[in-house]
Amino acid sequence: MEKKTPQLFDTKSGFNSATKTFHSLRPPIDLPPEDAPISAVDYVSSLRATLPWRDDDTVALINSVTGLRVSFSEFTRRTNSLASYLQNVTRLSKNDTAFVLSTNSIEIPILYFSLLSLGVIISPANPVNTESEISRQIQLSNPVIAFATSSVVHKLAKLKHRTILIDSPEFDSMTMSWNSKHELDRAKVCQSDVAAIMYSSGTTGRVKGVMLTHRNLTAAVASSFASSPKRVSPAVMLFTMPYFHIYGLFFCFRAAALMETAVVMQRFDLKMMLKAVEEFRVTHAAVTPPIVVAMSKGGSTDGYDLSSLETVACGAAPLGKDTIMAFASKFPKVVLVQAYGLTESTAGVFRTVGPDECRRWGSTGRLSAGLEAKIVDPETGDSLPPGKEGELSIRGPTIMKGYVGEPEVTSATLLPDGWMRTGDLCYIDEDGFLFIVDRLKDLIKYKGYQVAPAELEHLLLSHREVADAAVIP
Repeated sequence: MEKKTPQLFDTKSGFNSATKTFHSLRPPIDLPPEDAPISAVDYVSSLRATLPWRDDDTVALINSVTGLRVSFSEFTRRTNSLASYLQNVTRLSKNDTAFVLSTNSIEIPILYFSLLSLGVIISPANPVNTESEISRQIQLSNPVIAFATSSVVHKLAKLKHRTILIDSPEFDSMTMSWNSKHELDRAKVCQSDVAAIMYSSGTTGRVKGVMLTHRNLTAAVASSFASSPKRVSPAVMLFTMPYFHIYGLFFCFRAAALMETAVVMQRFDLKMMLKAVEEFRVTHAAVTPPIVVAMSKGGSTDGYDLSSLETVACGAAPLGKDTIMAFASKFPKVVLVQAYGLTESTAGVFRTVGPDECRRWGSTGRLSAGLEAKIVDPETGDSLPPGKEGELSIRGPTIMKGYVGEPEVTSATLLPDGWMRTGDLCYIDEDGFLFIVDRLKDLIKYKGYQVAPAELEHLLLSHREVADAAVIP
């Protein structure tokens, strides 16, 4: 008689009572062997090749203002053309860093994929940053070249290296009509190589450069690809989030892997967003909580045909139950997906999948495939069971390599056994759903009680006349 293997963790919560660790209940993902030389760009291409309805004439990118379209076949041609120019003329090579300062445009994914295919590290920054903030970011990333739009290029005046204008005829010729006698020499990219330096305040203090590897991006995309519903035609995804943010970077790769049509907004405006949903028959939108709040209130969406909308994915901050209820009441046929993640975790590590999970209001979902989680008592350091509040720690293939040039801060966040401290006060319930309480450092101490600012913000946002709210000690 065959001996049964004992169940190591609870099948509802994923909690292992022996190790005090939560395990993912998602089906395992099939990642390339860690020593296999494959870039995130090549991995995305390999996923796209598995789609049963793959058609390279599918539209990859749409400019939401002009309606200009780029197909996947054109996207590939333009990416290769730019990569060839940058390699043979600009002489960019593996492990160089490129600083990117730009608002959203359909040129940004082309730029990212070109650079990463060469093994060049991308380092995108917020174009509204001050010159002093940008100087700090340049100091961290040490770029050999910059790409910027003409409206913000003056902020790079102190940069000693070449700057290429993304919104210039020169850039267009690099991507569309540049011919070379030299074939593109694909760099041998290891999964452990740094792919991006993203900027984050981290769990403490001033801005830091977060080093994300090709393996990090590969694992993040693989998890999302595996959990995405199988479609017979491409989704149309509206991009309201910036490409310089981890949220935007992740969806840039996800859209390419799933062959989704990305409708790109240069800047967010609610009316322009609603117009784009109607005009381009958008099926999915990636947004932040203030957008969900705005869509939920009053007559903000009156006069627009939003019937094509199937899913709204919300990230970057937790949503309050009142906001979720208001959205569900106004858009009963739209699935509101939530996720939790950080720049340091390559975006979402918990997410809701499917309508049933999305009805767990107040939660940001279950642990993604291939990851482990702990809830740790901030005072004692003990790992806690389901239902208990503590600091969330994460371990798995999406966790960053570290903070560039800051070994002490890295060691305070990344522990020797691979766990990353998030600095977020959370709990995981008996069914494995994560609930965010607040940032540990933001808790307000009042007469011996700990008051979470997020709770007060959600209460304020429940009022129909309040557009947004922020609470500080």
